[in-house]
Amino acid sequence: MVSRVKTSGKCIETVNADAAGIDIGSERHYVAVDPSRSDIAVRNFGCYTPDLEEMAHWLIDCGVGSVAMESTGVYWIPVYQMLEQHGLDVKLVDARHVKNVPGRKTDVVDCRWLQQLHSYGLLSGCFIPEARIGVLREYWRHRASLVESVSREILHMQKSLEQMNVQLHKVLSDITGVTGMKMIRAIVAGERRPLVLAGMRERGVKKSEAEIMKALSGNYRQEHLFTLKQALELYDLLHEKIRECDEKIEECLSGFESKAGPGQMSGKLPKCKSRRKNQPHFDLGKQLYRITGVDLTAIDGIDSLTAQTIVSEVGFDLSMFPSEKHFSSWLALSPENRITGGKVRMRRTRKSGNRVATALRLAAQSLHSSKSALGAFFRRVRARKGAPKAVTATARKLACLVYRMLRYGMEYTDLGQQQYQQRYQEHQHLLLQKRAAALGYQLTPLQTGGVS
Repeated sequence: MVSRVKTSGKCIETVNADAAGIDIGSERHYVAVDPSRSDIAVRNFGCYTPDLEEMAHWLIDCGVGSVAMESTGVYWIPVYQMLEQHGLDVKLVDARHVKNVPGRKTDVVDCRWLQQLHSYGLLSGCFIPEARIGVLREYWRHRASLVESVSREILHMQKSLEQMNVQLHKVLSDITGVTGMKMIRAIVAGERRPLVLAGMRERGVKKSEAEIMKALSGNYRQEHLFTLKQALELYDLLHEKIRECDEKIEECLSGFESKAGPGQMSGKLPKCKSRRKNQPHFDLGKQLYRITGVDLTAIDGIDSLTAQTIVSEVGFDLSMFPSEKHFSSWLALSPENRITGGKVRMRRTRKSGNRVATALRLAAQSLHSSKSALGAFFRRVRARKGAPKAVTATARKLACLVYRMLRYGMEYTDLGQQQYQQRYQEHQHLLLQKRAAALGYQLTPLQTGGVS
């Protein structure tokens, strides 16, 4: 039965009579249901698993079928999973969309406000991928945190070397390369002779042996050697944990059904190159092509790591986004037009911490010197509007290409810089012809002097 609430001459229909609202907290969760469903319309529950079980049973006893909650930190995850396991429809909503009236901010009021908005059908749930993609996402995010920890240990090693006046970073482009790690491990093992250490240089090092010897003539104090040793041990330990995480990711990817046949796997994928730093310890590109049926790395600027970030965050079924415009808007890569009094007050994109958008922005930045059509597009927009807007515009174009490939199985083929510029000039020529015709003029090319 649909009830109506009359406010200021207008009627708001109750479309979700069995709705509930939950205000998530770190220690207590406040739950509100319709007063006609229970003698106690608002109850609070603890954060322990038995408390969440009791919450789910109470909501079911009250006849609740749909629940709305705010995405507060990571505290919502156990509640969401528990209620979903009991068959309830749970909507995770953005806190910015359910702001309460200023001056009336309490946990009880918040859960009542959520329940009321949800009962009127005014809340839309956030996008949450399927369970299998959620598992893959957790593994991939954990791996990213391990990589960040490795970078901190590299800085610790460089700091210890700097304190000993061992200027290794000034003669090597990367102290964690083959030559740098040989020297650091030898120093930790007790080697101090610059001639012996400099003899470990690989053939590709540009600096001379004499200059490297000068850089390695430091003041090897015990306290700094101790910190260098511990940073190196943590560096090796983290790489071991990354390898273990890669095994879990490969196992998780192997569990998805294949969308590409054996002939496609061998014919369309490029040959696997040697493993680069921070790359997974397995052929990630091959696994991604197998489960998606398309090669996202064919898009200029997108490598296997970026493609894995996209798949682990949104999955490979983008049917929940009606169009590429909805997808780019969800990524906060489209302008958020705010019109007041018939005038556009703001057109900038909203701030967002979306990991897919961040990965696409980094991919767009890598196109600044690319000879591809996307690189030409980036440089054209950068010349007109500056680098920040060029990055956003190119990231949006990349998002649209990713959407078309995952949604419709489209294959990407690069036009090339010259063909892109030629098409752009032809497009501009047609626009000029239309503007001239609208004003009653004709364009005359300077090369021939003829009339067009």
